[in-house]
Amino acid sequence: MSRRVLVLNGPNLGRLGSREPDVYGSTSYAGLVDACRTLGKELGFDVDVRETNDEGEMIRWLQEAADASIPVVVNPGAFTHYSYGMRDAAAQRTAPLIEVHISNPYAREEFRHTSVIAAVASGTVAGFGIGSYRLALRALAEELDG
Repeated sequence: MSRRVLVLNGPNLGRLGSREPDVYGSTSYAGLVDACRTLGKELGFDVDVRETNDEGEMIRWLQEAADASIPVVVNPGAFTHYSYGMRDAAAQRTAPLIEVHISNPYAREEFRHTSVIAAVASGTVAGFGIGSYRLALRALAEELDG
């Protein structure tokens, strides 16, 4: 039986492949979705990948996950640095939540060095390109299988 996992993506991540490929790589958003679903299937997950530029929608998804005890892999994008509403929704989690970033925020502009999400996440994976999602899904499988 597959376990449901949400992979949530914040602002501008739907533009992967065309948005700053020197920072975010050349994999398209469709390629990211495929990579997450493919590995998820191998790990026994039913992966639901979503993307939004809307903070309220992201908060509703995190609440949905909390209400149903669904594990989450989340790339908050720019919300990482300032969305206290998203942080508060993530804090309500009832299953593991792993924060991911394609680039290494600490190797970039200073405003990217602060994550309001990290303190309420199970862990953070950053700096490995699309591989950050693969590492997060594997970590989630290990955490869930104990």
